[in-house]
Amino acid sequence: MTTSVSEKKLRNLIRESVKEALGTELAKLRALALPEVSAKEQRDIERRYGRPSRKRGRSYAMEV
Repeated sequence: MTTSVSEKKLRNLIRESVKEALGTELAKLRALALPEVSAKEQRDIERRYGRPSRKRGRSYAMEV
């Protein structure tokens, strides 16, 4: 039994898969590029500028 998929559908499937994989890898690279902040530095930042709003933020959990 063979499954027939049109060339256009196959291209779209591959394009979406590659886009998803690249997005994941770029997110990992961005996370690695962020500098580490000590607890003391974080307290100082929060004291000066207040805690950040979480209303519009996105967060991703991934292993690096």
